[in-house]
Amino acid sequence: MTEPRAATMRSELYEALRAEMEADPSVILIGEDIRDYGGAFGVTGDLYRLFGERVINAPISENSFVGVAVGAALGGLRPVVEIMFMDFITLAMDQIVNHAAKIHYMYAGQLSVPLVIRAPYGGYRGYGPSHSQTLAAWFMNVPGLKVVVPSGPSHAGALLRRAIRDDNPVLFLEHKLLYGVRLSDDEAGRTDLPLGRARIARPGADCTVVTFGWGVRLALRAAETLAGQDGLDVEVLDLVTLQPYDRRAVCESVRRTGKAVFLEEGPRTGGVMGEVCSAVAEECLYDLDGGLVRVGAHDLPVPAAISAEAMVLPAVDDVVAAVRRAVRV
Repeated sequence: MTEPRAATMRSELYEALRAEMEADPSVILIGEDIRDYGGAFGVTGDLYRLFGERVINAPISENSFVGVAVGAALGGLRPVVEIMFMDFITLAMDQIVNHAAKIHYMYAGQLSVPLVIRAPYGGYRGYGPSHSQTLAAWFMNVPGLKVVVPSGPSHAGALLRRAIRDDNPVLFLEHKLLYGVRLSDDEAGRTDLPLGRARIARPGADCTVVTFGWGVRLALRAAETLAGQDGLDVEVLDLVTLQPYDRRAVCESVRRTGKAVFLEEGPRTGGVMGEVCSAVAEECLYDLDGGLVRVGAHDLPVPAAISAEAMVLPAVDDVVAAVRRAVRV
């Protein structure tokens, strides 16, 4: 008899949506092609058959349907919006930044916006400049938003369920390459992580690599290379939540190892890791016995040609070189 195939991050997200919709009739889904088509990356599947009009196909107008979702959240529902590609979130910046993130504060806590915006992000698939971006850094700069980025199936479902139950607006970012990653290939079983908590994806003693999302996969591969070639024991710290990020966990790890590499897929300039690296410099500088090195994409639009894309986005070899530099400084 053939054994059942292990769960993927896609199926874990689907099960989380289904469970929350079964448990709470105020949870609704809004997005482009999320009914019959199941969403651009197949996450919503057959939920429209199970929940009918609570799964709403939206027109190609992100500003409109995100605005509708903000209003629905204010009216007592818990909308989960799917943006087909994160790049298109630019069309709904006013609704997210000036409305969803601010209303709770503008009305002195009398109103809440329990809204989740799911957005596939990232490159390495040759999708070109307007379908491959990692824009997380923009939203770290917006008080009132939470930003969550799972790195695999072990914790993605639990994080999504927590995001849906949260009374604050949550931006939930899903890397395209992670949808098919299977639980059996993950570094641990299912984990229920609270929002705002980092996790150690690989313990180590010689250098910390701080990262998130697909970067965790790159860092784990780099750690194996460094262990075999250099005898280095690299710790990989997965931020999981970028806003608010787990500053204590970052500093504790860097203090243990004395060296750190900060890895992200987005552009290095003005990136997520610029903030995290500066916090480490402020709090842990005198605990270091090596360097602080940042790794990110070059300041270029992401090319469509796979060979050119590989020259812009960070790779395992870049992480290996960065760790060697941090250790030898």
